[in-house]
Parts: sequence; C-alpha cells; structure tokens
Amino acid sequence: MAIVEQERSPGRLASGLLRWFRGSGTGQVLGLISPAALWLLIFFLIPLLMVLLVSFGERGDAGQVVYSWTLKNYVRFFGKVGERYLYIRIFARSLGIALINTLLCLMMGYPLAYFIARQPTRRRNALLLLVMIPFWTNFLVRTYAWMVILRDTGVINNLFLTLGLIAQPLPLLYNQGAVILGLFYGYLPFMILPLYASIEKLDFSLVEAAQDLGANALRTFLRVVLPLTTPGIVAGSIIVFIPSIGAYVTPDLMGGAKVTMVGNLLQQQFLKVRDWPFGSAAGFILMLTVLAATLIYFRSGGETL
Repeated sequence: MAIVEQERSPGRLASGLLRWFRGSGTGQVLGLISPAALWLLIFFLIPLLMVLLVSFGERGDAGQVVYSWTLKNYVRFFGKVGERYLYIRIFARSLGIALINTLLCLMMGYPLAYFIARQPTRRRNALLLLVMIPFWTNFLVRTYAWMVILRDTGVINNLFLTLGLIAQPLPLLYNQGAVILGLFYGYLPFMILPLYASIEKLDFSLVEAAQDLGANALRTFLRVVLPLTTPGIVAGSIIVFIPSIGAYVTPDLMGGAKVTMVGNLLQQQFLKVRDWPFGSAAGFILMLTVLAATLIYFRSGGETL
C-alpha cells in the first residue's frame, strides 16, 4: 500500500503544481516567462559568462586559450601600442561614427516620420511600405550596390567626369564618410519606425490648443510635440546606436583597411590572429558600453513607451 502511495505522490505533486500555475497570478506569470528565461539563460547568459571567463586568459603558442586569470587583456586594450593608444582610438572612432550616424538618422527620420504620420491612412500605409522595402533585399547586396555607386569608376564619378565637373575621380569610397553613408542608409528605417509609432499616437488637438494660445510653430514643436514624442526619439536612437557601434560589414567593405571599428577588431582577433582572450576582453568592453547606453535609455524615458 505504501508503494502505491509513493507511486501516486509524483502524480499528485505534478497535478498540484499545475493547479497552482493555473490559479495563481504569480504562477501564470512564471509560466509565461519561463520559456523566454530558459532561452536567454542557454543562449545569452551562459555564452556571456564564457566570454568573460576567456577574457581573463592568455593566448597559447598554438592559439589555444590558457586560463591564467590575468587582467593583461584589459590593460592591453586601454594601454599604448607603440606610441599610440591604438585600441582606444578604434573604440573612440566606433563611438563617434555611431553617434554621428544616430544624429543623422534622427535629423532625417523625424521630419519623414512626422510627414508620414500626418497623411491619410491609405497613403500612410503606402509610405510605410516604401520605408520597409529595403528590408526585402539582403544587407550585403545593398552595401555592394553602394560600392558600385561610389567607387572610382562608379556611377557618380562617371557622371561627373562626363559632365566635365571634375578632372579625376573623387575619393568617395574607402573612407570614414563612406562608412557613415552606408550605416545611415542601412539603419534609417530603424529610426523612422519608432518615431512614426510615437508621433502617430500624438493627440494633435494639443498642438491646436497651443496655437490658439498664441504659440508659433517653433514654440509649439519645442514645448508640445517634442516632449510628447521623446519616447520614440529615445527608442529609435538606441536601436540605431547599438548596431552602429558594433557594425562590421559596412566598415569592412566601404571603409576598407582605412576605417577600422570595434567589429572589425573583434573579427581580426578571433579569426585571423586567433587571440580569443583579447578579443573576448574587447567584446566585453563593447557590451558594457552598449549596456550603459541601454540604461541611459531606460532612465531618460524608456519607461513611458
């Protein structure tokens, strides 16, 4: 009889847990988030801890990881290489390019998102479709298309040479300007869509009220429209900034060997130099920077989204 009770007890326990999950609000929440939490644990947290662990090691003679528990990789990243702070310069360049690209996307994306949000529904849907059409083409293909346009024998230089505007091709490719242009083209839709979602929800009767009270167009925008659409600005800026600072394809193709960003540095360390500990340290520093940007996002208005 005791054996039968022991055999039944797991079934009773499972049914009791099932009833608790169904009847308890906390249990329902845990049941909903547990698959996502398990996914993040396996595919994010554990790999992240592995990267952190490797960053405290050293590169062996054969390229293997030697776990010596040292901070020399972090010291090397912030220290001098020869007479220059090479890796700090690469990181600062990546940060500057990402900030410039984010600002350009905001300056161009906000007026366009505002224009789309003020259109009739049918035209608005057509304009949003045009914004999303570039996503139908592979990002690498679009980057190569820009290389065809900007190279010495490309569309722009051939046109200018034919018109007699220039005597020799302009250096439009393999420089920082080309990288910024490629990033701007690639990530502009990621700025437009959050801005559109924020502006579309704006109550424009508040704008009319401000104008009735004597506010001009600029004052109405600064005091009414801009504060109410700040969540969209913050969200779009974070969505553009994070992939821009870690970009690899665009700097590699449109910047060549002249514009190295953190993403290119990581690729070199992991695949060419096979210095996984230093690459892990550089990647972890990049991740901390992205995490800081995300925390700033939540503190400056992310809660209101």
